[in-house]
Amino acid sequence: MLRDMRQLARGLFGILSLVVAFGACATFKNALQFQKPDVELQEINVTGLGLQGGTMDLVFDVYNPNDYRLRSTRLEVALELAGTDFGDALIDKPLDFSPVNHSRVVMPVRFTWAGVGAAARSLLESQELPYGLTGAVLLDTPIGERRVQLSSKGKVPLRKLVK
Repeated sequence: MLRDMRQLARGLFGILSLVVAFGACATFKNALQFQKPDVELQEINVTGLGLQGGTMDLVFDVYNPNDYRLRSTRLEVALELAGTDFGDALIDKPLDFSPVNHSRVVMPVRFTWAGVGAAARSLLESQELPYGLTGAVLLDTPIGERRVQLSSKGKVPLRKLVK
């Protein structure tokens, strides 16, 4: 009889262990749900002008709402300023985004005067520019690689050339 009680206790312990293990897996899975990071263009810094065109830095605020670190393997954007295509930019070096935190990302962009017409004038005269941004960011996460589409429009402050 004592032997039967021990076997019953072991069986119940085994079942209880399985229930706890499945519960822990469900909790772990819920803890690792992926939330899309917020990417916002904060400002444009004109860094150089020449006869052929110029350079500028796009300054982004990236907020990672997840409880785990994200690592970007590629960030690509197409930029439109004042209704004119200003070209594409790419960062293909790793970027780390801390859990539940903001990160500043600076993306250099080259442009040529050909084809930018009125937007170039706005670029030189304005304190703020209407912009459109499309692109994607590739992220490594603990639950696999994710491709997040980016799309935003608005007005962004423009910092003039440094003296």
